[in-house]
Amino acid sequence: MDRRPAISVIMSIYNQRDRKRLEEAVLSILRQSFTDFEFIIYNDGSDRELADYLQRFERMDKRVVLISNPVNHGLAYSLNTCIDVARGKYLARMDDDDISAGSRLQVQYDFMEAHPEVAYAGCNARLLDDNGVWGRRRMPEKPERNDFLKCSPFIHPTVMIRREVFEAGNTYRDSRENWRCEDYELFMRLYKLGYQGENIQEDLFFYREDRNSYVKRKFCYRMAEMRIRYRNFKELGILSPCGWLYVIRPLLAAAVPAGMIWRAKRLYHRQDMRHEEWNWEKEESVPENFGETPTAV
Repeated sequence: MDRRPAISVIMSIYNQRDRKRLEEAVLSILRQSFTDFEFIIYNDGSDRELADYLQRFERMDKRVVLISNPVNHGLAYSLNTCIDVARGKYLARMDDDDISAGSRLQVQYDFMEAHPEVAYAGCNARLLDDNGVWGRRRMPEKPERNDFLKCSPFIHPTVMIRREVFEAGNTYRDSRENWRCEDYELFMRLYKLGYQGENIQEDLFFYREDRNSYVKRKFCYRMAEMRIRYRNFKELGILSPCGWLYVIRPLLAAAVPAGMIWRAKRLYHRQDMRHEEWNWEKEESVPENFGETPTAV
């Protein structure tokens, strides 16, 4: 039997049309300084063209495990499927349009090994759009219950989780109510169960956040998020006195133009950082022949 890798990186893909973003995301994992990992990529019912394209990643590196499903089931189902086949001691999330810094896995692995009391760990991130890095998101180092009021105190694709957490049955809840809030619900549930989560105070991630990130959500998703907030805030004991305002926050946001939200976010996250020009290809030394059919490693 093959030796188990230290880390299983799990990523779900559904019809990611921007090939450049997808390639950057995948390469940012394959070029990590920490090499003892498997990279599980789940094709969640993408069209045939993208499904065929994804096979090149499996041919590129033997650490890539490609799983394909012809039917789209959503993020929670996809991630739970990845968890079922993952063999690593730790499971690290990744999204198909973000970028992990080259030392991300090494820093998170060392942190988790040194802090056995921590069940899962995220990190801070630099915010990225097509023009480069435009801001920084700093997360609370040791989130407490009130940190869940505004939004999730963890950036989902930055998180690394111990295998035992999932083996105890704490996987993503695959129901329509949790769509678009899978991670928020999971982290509140883990907090209620007594699991300790922390955020490493280093920028180990480049998180894609542009104007398209604030396209209006469907009303049904906003109502579902309100129900999730109400139920979990009540169980966390943070519903009163101000928790109610955060329960209805998704509905209030529907009345604010997306462009206004985007401008406010940029002002908030750029207050301590000037825009910096940034070229990922140059920084990470992407091979010139990346777009060609790769040779197996």
